[in-house]
Amino acid sequence: MAAPRARRYDPERRQRIIDAAIRVVGRSGIAGLSHRSVAAEADVPLGSTTYHFATLDELLVAALRQANEGFAEVVAAHAGLRDPGSDLAAELAAAMGAWLGGERTGVELEYELYLAALRRPALRPVAAEWCQGVTGLLSHRTDPVTARALVALMDGICLQVLLTDTPYDEGYAREMLRRIIPAGPAMR
Repeated sequence: MAAPRARRYDPERRQRIIDAAIRVVGRSGIAGLSHRSVAAEADVPLGSTTYHFATLDELLVAALRQANEGFAEVVAAHAGLRDPGSDLAAELAAAMGAWLGGERTGVELEYELYLAALRRPALRPVAAEWCQGVTGLLSHRTDPVTARALVALMDGICLQVLLTDTPYDEGYAREMLRRIIPAGPAMR
């Protein structure tokens, strides 16, 4: 009788599975996501994917949380957004341009996972976290209601650019953002 195999210590396995899920969705869409496809992509046993993520929704939640970091990082990296003397509309329009001007597959993947929340209720809290997180980043420059409106407008503009395959128009975005931002004392 053979001795049982020792379990291999692999602290990065869960992260590799999430990364693999993101690659699978990026290549094949959510319809191509399965425990089996992710296990093959991550080069791990099938049981590892189900051990770390009992359901595909659990795996999608982890993937969406990781993918959501893209736009929030771009917004957080724009120092001008923290400067109360800067033109908030111009800074936001530039941040959207930087995000949309990056690697297109990553931007599309982020939106595909985000929009999956329409059909997968388990993803809705994560999508809401994204909206709340970006709103929080903007709330130090304007009131919370305006920050929510800015996030909604940016989301809409980005989605239109992706869906219509039209080039991003930074001037248009800047003008529309200015229409939402109150002038004067309401600004912080």
